[in-house]
Amino acid sequence: MRTRILLAICCLLTASLSARGSALAGLREVGIIPLPNVEGRIDHMAYDAKSGRLYAAALGNDTVEVVDVAQGKVIHVIRGLHEPQGIGIAAAAHRIMVANGKDGSCRIFDDRSFQQVGLVDLKDDADNIRYDAASRRFCVGYGDGGLACIDPETGKQLADVKLDGHPESFQLEARGRRIFVNVPTAHQVAVIDRDRLRIVAKWPVKGAAANFPMALDETDHRLFIGCRSPARLLVLDTQTGKLLASAPIVGDTDDLFYDLKHKCIYVSGGEGKITIVRQETTDRYAVAGELTTIPGARTSFFVPDAGTLYLAVPHRGTQRAELRVFKTEPPGP
Repeated sequence: MRTRILLAICCLLTASLSARGSALAGLREVGIIPLPNVEGRIDHMAYDAKSGRLYAAALGNDTVEVVDVAQGKVIHVIRGLHEPQGIGIAAAAHRIMVANGKDGSCRIFDDRSFQQVGLVDLKDDADNIRYDAASRRFCVGYGDGGLACIDPETGKQLADVKLDGHPESFQLEARGRRIFVNVPTAHQVAVIDRDRLRIVAKWPVKGAAANFPMALDETDHRLFIGCRSPARLLVLDTQTGKLLASAPIVGDTDDLFYDLKHKCIYVSGGEGKITIVRQETTDRYAVAGELTTIPGARTSFFVPDAGTLYLAVPHRGTQRAELRVFKTEPPGP
């Protein structure tokens, strides 16, 4: 009898700790959006607040899945792509651009008809895309080391910045004029002046390697970098490039986002977890919790205004391809 009572107490304590960890994590799963007929790896996503559409690059499927988030379903599929990796949205111009890794093409589509209206051939490994609203152009990382600037309306390449290796995630200042670029093979962050379109600094990445995802806290001058070897979050001062802090994160990370409202960083990784790191002060960071997801679910997208994180889950075995939907909540004391 005593043994049974002790086991019951242990089970209750375990359940309590598990629930506590979930609450501390600051994310709560609220739904699932199926991705019918999607096979293979799912890469990056983009969101158009004007239409309420989320675009997911189904790299292994050679498609982009267009999701109406209010309806919670796929409403269109853009086909005929070649390993789509990055997606950019120029809502005012009604343009969507898709970067293709296999042939290096950047294909531009009308967001009303989904017809292709332009193509820029970057030759090799077109990857991450950001839309620069201030200059009204797309920025695309590609090849062995390049960042191209493309006009969304004319479809013309306007400029090109050479880098020391293939660029992964990069971030643009909204109030400043800099672009921060992860260049993992060169173990650095390249800083680009986007008025002059030239590199003005190269910050060495110390304490970890394979720096892939990136997020920016422009208000407090902090740059967040997700590294895979070892799995660490690095925090850099954007005024000096100095490393200020680090924290352990999920393995095989490919996306991370900063939540200004809750002062949290959400890191998704192929290890099958989401790590939530709390910004206690601008120089101090602590892991608030981890949510177990699905192995291979490495990419995600955060919509700050809606307090919603979308996690891309690939089809593996009996696990279907889908988007898991999480809502943010305070991370706890």
